[in-house]
Amino acid sequence: MTPEKVFSIVNPIAVVGWILLIAVPRQRWAANVAAWAIPGLLAIAYVSVVATHSVGSPGGFSSLPAVATLFANPWLLLAGWIHYLAFDLFVGSWEARDARERGVPHLALVPCLLLTFLFGPAGWLLYLLARRVPGDRARG
Repeated sequence: MTPEKVFSIVNPIAVVGWILLIAVPRQRWAANVAAWAIPGLLAIAYVSVVATHSVGSPGGFSSLPAVATLFANPWLLLAGWIHYLAFDLFVGSWEARDARERGVPHLALVPCLLLTFLFGPAGWLLYLLARRVPGDRARG
């Protein structure tokens, strides 16, 4: 299997998790799929790619040029992408769960989820701000 084929498999799997968070956020089964099952599958894919393609690969994490060299390997670039897919979805799942517990309106959560999906930390930051908007039941 090629890195492009794996990429074409993992992307739609992650998108399913985001659709569940946005479309049916209050369904416990959907929350569990988005928070645990899909990130778990992505984590398995990540570990598999890293375990089979990182040994002896040039580059590393000691400098930006070393990271660039590491990610010149398409398999390790794919591993980095899967890492983002898994962690961003996990963070989005936390946002949805936290919003439910704090009474943050779903319409206020959706832009945060979309931004987390597209730009990870920026969406999380927006959610941290949104959950403190006066008028919601969030305090803390």
